Parts: sequence; structure tokens; C-alpha cells
Amino acid sequence: MGSLKAGFSRIDITPPLGIYLSGYYEPRQAEGQLDPLLASALAVSDDNETALLFSVDVIGIKQDMLDGMRERIAAACGLCRSQVFVACTHIHTGPEMSGRLFPVDPVYNERFEHLLAQAGVAAISDLKPATVLTARGTAPGISFIRRFRMKDGTVRTNPGLHNPDVESPIGTPDETVQLVRIQREDAPEIVLVNFQVHPDVVSGSLFSADYIGFVRRTLEGALGDVRCLYFNGAQGDVNHIDIHREPGPYNGYAHARHMGQVIAGAALQVYAKAKPVASDSVATSETTLFVETNKGDPSQYPQARRIIELHDSGRVDEIPETGMGVTTLVAEAHRMLRLADGPDHLALNITAVRFGAVCIAGIPGEPFTGIGRGIKERSPCAMQIVCCCANGYEGYYPMQEAYDEGGYEARSSSFKPGVAEKLIEASIANIRGIC
Repeated sequence: MGSLKAGFSRIDITPPLGIYLSGYYEPRQAEGQLDPLLASALAVSDDNETALLFSVDVIGIKQDMLDGMRERIAAACGLCRSQVFVACTHIHTGPEMSGRLFPVDPVYNERFEHLLAQAGVAAISDLKPATVLTARGTAPGISFIRRFRMKDGTVRTNPGLHNPDVESPIGTPDETVQLVRIQREDAPEIVLVNFQVHPDVVSGSLFSADYIGFVRRTLEGALGDVRCLYFNGAQGDVNHIDIHREPGPYNGYAHARHMGQVIAGAALQVYAKAKPVASDSVATSETTLFVETNKGDPSQYPQARRIIELHDSGRVDEIPETGMGVTTLVAEAHRMLRLADGPDHLALNITAVRFGAVCIAGIPGEPFTGIGRGIKERSPCAMQIVCCCANGYEGYYPMQEAYDEGGYEARSSSFKPGVAEKLIEASIANIRGIC
């Protein structure tokens, strides 16, 4: 064994029924449960430095709110904030926690924080000598670029199945599955899985961990005495919808099961071939990147208010768009009005945790595939994982060209063009400082 120690804990964070669910612009309240929502905690330590990494079944938590939570969780665990890394899996069938669109349950939010602190203390108490192994596989056919160039030259997100006006998708998905095995002395092995696709498969008003729950259950069931964490990657421009597919069950719980089994299967295919890597020191880093906000022209505000009024009053047929185009206009209107009296710049948390040859970088929102690829390709670490919705949730981070092309993500983004490229540079600088 190396000088690394690792510990694990898991806790149920399922909210009470009736809480508002997050993920769409339509209000939904939880009416039941398909499977539990979980928070999994990994502690890593070299005796000099300790870090806690959480994977939680929540769509995302606003950065200013999560900063306070991380401070208090860190204090409960005898750490500082930069040593606490909270990655949300971005499920769309979990609680609204930040109150951007729908009311929050403050009692649940307080309980959530308390549960994470409990899980953190338990994971640190579970520290055992450990070694690390890594491998990569592929999970084809379950993630698809959701932005398309249309024959008229415009760009649309989710243009609809078999749309005859589609010319081609803009880009290709990253189908890489990254696997980290942490073998421990006299304790269950811990397995980290990293893939990148939107967890918006189940939908509805029932609590569900979406395909991510099936990744965990499939791997733990197949391997026996192991504990699995899932870290979602750069998924801002990819989802599970193949617009050219044949008829079949491509949404809902059954398809989430299929996706989870495909990702778990890719991990299982390379599991026995994982190779040992450095299992020595632990390091953490957190810096701040200031980026310019994407404010609208004040002349556009009356129309933005009108669109929101039509949407909220159920008069969607009066909005001059259809399908995802309606969502784009509504999201763009919310973005304009939200930022109307806001600051000209916003501060973004740029975070990273390294243990041995494995580095996990956090992006506080939804990065495009190009951000994930850009960081992984330039990282000096043997195994570089990129996490979406980590240590904050501030919306979409489209690549520069996406702003020129248009589409839902760019038109709803809180940030001006260039934010993605700045995130890559800041993340690489941060990673190099601890690798």
C-alpha cells in the first residue's frame, strides 16, 4: 500500500413528498419515489492533507449557497472549505434547493447540509490504507449531441425526432468512461465512475436518481463488496435523445436502466485491466475566476416580461415558437431579467482535488463537451476527471462558436462569449498547481 488512505460513506437524502422538483420551467411537486436519492462521500488523506468528495443526487446548488454549506461541513469535519468538494449529479427528479424558479423547503435544505456533514465525518472515520488503479472504456450509443444545424442555417437544441429540416449535429459526444479503483486494506473497494450525459431520462414527479442510480446498483451488484460513486462530466450539450432513432422505449425509467447498465458494463469491461498508478499525496486547490455577465439590452426587457407572463399563465400558444424554441425564449427571458440589475461580473469557483495520479476538477455549472475535452487533453495528471455542477451551479458554459450559432444554451447562459475558454485556462492552471 502507498501512503494514501481512503474512506467511504453513503446516506439517504430523499426529501419529503410535496417538495418542488427542479429541472424544468414547469412547476412539479414530488408525488412519490422510484428510488432513493443518495449522497456518497469519499475521504482521501495522506495524513498531512485530507479531502472530502461528495457525489449528491441533486440538479445543482447555487454557488453562494453551497459556499456556506461547504464552510459549515468543513468545520464539522475539521477541514477548510477548499478541502470539501461537492458535485451534483444533475438529476431532474430531485429537489429544488436554490429557489431560482420555485420555492425551496428551508427545513430540507438544513437537513441536507446536516446529512452531508454526517456522511463526511463517517467517511473520514472509515479511512484505510489504499492503492489506486485506473482504466478507460467506452459507452457508445447512449449520449448524443443535442444541438443541430438546420438546413436554413439556424441552430436548434432538441429539434424533434426525424425532423426533416435537420442538416447535422454540431460536434460529437465524448463516450469515454473513466474508472478509478481504490483498493483498501480490510475494507470494501471504492469505485469511481465518470461519464458525461444529461440525467434527464426519467422525468415526471417521482423521486429518482435516473440512470446514475442504475450505474451504482449495477456495479455494486456485479462486483459484490464494493462501493460506487458517479461523477457526471461535461454534459451541457449532450443528452440521451437520438433524433434518428427507430420507435421504442427511449425515455423513462426503463431507458434509464438501460443507460446505467451500458455505463456500468463499460466499466466492468475494463475493471480487471485497470493498472496501478501513484497512490501517494493528496492536494486541493480553489481559485476564483471573474467573468463578464451576459446582460440583455434594456429595450428587450418588456418583451422578456411578456414571454414569461404568457408562459406562466398557460398561454404558450401565443409565444412565437414551438417545442424547444418556446423553452429557449423563456430561458432567455429569465436570464435577461435575472441579470438586469445584477453585477457586470460574476465570480466562479475553480476547484480541483488530486489524490495520487487522479485529479478531479470541478466546474460550477454545465460545461460543454469541448470544456471537458480541453481540460482532459491538457491535464498533466494520468487520470483527469471533469465534474459538472461542482461547488456551485451557475448555468451553461457554451463554447465560443455556440454564441455565434445560437441555440438554447448560449441564449440562456449568464455569461458572455469566451467563458468556456477562460474556464479551460483557469482549470488547467489550477490543476498544474497541485500536480
